[in-house]
Amino acid sequence: MAVEIGAILEGKVTGITNFGAFVEFPDKTTGMVHISEVSSSFIKDIHEKLSEGDTVKVKVIDINEKGKIALSIKKALPQEEESKPKRPNGDRPRRSQPQVWTGTQRTEPENMSFEDMMARFKTVSDEKMSDLKKNSVAKRGTSTPRRGGNQRG
Repeated sequence: MAVEIGAILEGKVTGITNFGAFVEFPDKTTGMVHISEVSSSFIKDIHEKLSEGDTVKVKVIDINEKGKIALSIKKALPQEEESKPKRPNGDRPRRSQPQVWTGTQRTEPENMSFEDMMARFKTVSDEKMSDLKKNSVAKRGTSTPRRGGNQRG
């Protein structure tokens, strides 16, 4: 049994914390299921869904450069796609890709890396902050004295 991204494996819950559960596989490797990956519904206390010693089916969603394995119980369930919440009118969202706001237009991020999206966000954010600072200085004015200071006349 190879632990690789996308693999669906069965393991035993060996430990539970406030933020997730640790799952050990038969080959003695261990991964972690974050509390947000246990169920598609909100879970306030992970103990409502899992206990130490439980056998669970998980999907490997990431293995980082340090070898830490991120797991998901909800993504290991095949019927999960059908049970996702629908919109109030019963329709699924029309867009398959999320959109990124660039300040002037929305673009599809399909060919953008995460770093590119973050750089674009930072640029737009810096521009907005600059505009806010300019507007607040213009409204306050530079020649009006501040309250509470020593004013000599």
